Amino acid sequence: MPAPRVAPQGDQVNKTILAAAALAVAAPLLLVPTLVRGADAASHSPRGQLVYQIVRKWGSHVQEAYRADIGDWARQMGPIFAKSPMDALQRAADARDFDAMNDALLGRAGARATAAGQITPSAIGNLTADLTFVPIAPCRILDTRLAGGVIPANGTRDFDVAAVTDYSFQGGSAGNCNGVGTAGAIGAAMINFTVITPSMAGYITAFPYQGARPLAASANYAGGDIVNNLAVVALDTSAAASDMSVYSYAQTHLVGDIVGYFIAPTPTALQCTTVSNVSTMNGSASFTGTSPSCPAGYTKTGGYCQAAGTAGRVVASYPNGTLHQCVFANESPTAMQVTVYAECCRLPGR
Repeated sequence: MPAPRVAPQGDQVNKTILAAAALAVAAPLLLVPTLVRGADAASHSPRGQLVYQIVRKWGSHVQEAYRADIGDWARQMGPIFAKSPMDALQRAADARDFDAMNDALLGRAGARATAAGQITPSAIGNLTADLTFVPIAPCRILDTRLAGGVIPANGTRDFDVAAVTDYSFQGGSAGNCNGVGTAGAIGAAMINFTVITPSMAGYITAFPYQGARPLAASANYAGGDIVNNLAVVALDTSAAASDMSVYSYAQTHLVGDIVGYFIAPTPTALQCTTVSNVSTMNGSASFTGTSPSCPAGYTKTGGYCQAAGTAGRVVASYPNGTLHQCVFANESPTAMQVTVYAECCRLPGR
């Protein structure tokens, strides 16, 4: 009489599900049809074998860390598995952590390692494209009721945002709007647009001066409306006289209040200071000295040691948690002063 089958339990169930998920994605997408003979990696094509290894290796991590169904994850990854180069799949299968596996499949692995095999950190952001937002108290930069008159139907009006000391020429404030006009090149502005009594239903679109008008609306309105909307508008950063254009489908008055702007981040140097402890070392003796702690808000970045006499020798210099420590030896019978320094730095706020 054959022995009864015992249902898998606990970890065995998870392993069974994981193997099934690996086969579920590998079989329909990646196996050579004539080689699909059984539920083991040996029956897979070379690509299928690697996919089987990846899903089997990382499926449980996806399930535990992201609470995702292993089968769903495997199927979603199917197109990537199918298109990835074989060397990328091999790196993914050999990866020691989940991020490295993703990097390999997304083609980032090579960029993160030098030819010598040293891992280099990925850049955070883009120094030439990322911008810093500067919020300000709302300030009026344009009002067609006071300057320029209505924007005609199917018409475009150009406005200035940056490098302005007085916005009254376009109906705005008689100042630089809390530093907006003196902030330098502004990549984009956050503006609250108010459409006032348009002649019919329509929309306005704000866009960079001299740029192509996008197929999008900055605010929609009905005839006779007074309606506003907050929009972030990219600006022209050339030396042109205007920065922004506004198109209106219907004839209307327009008011614009700026509430913030985006500029290129300003590199700032570290703020550093040095603290020290001075002690007396007896003649023909050794001495271990410790630096003081860094001021609040600062982090120790280094340290060094100094003996006042030529017979004073620094035996060791090393970090000790948030302090710096030095071991001295006095090769003279005369006492001398020794100093332990800690260099402390902080990143200044903008």
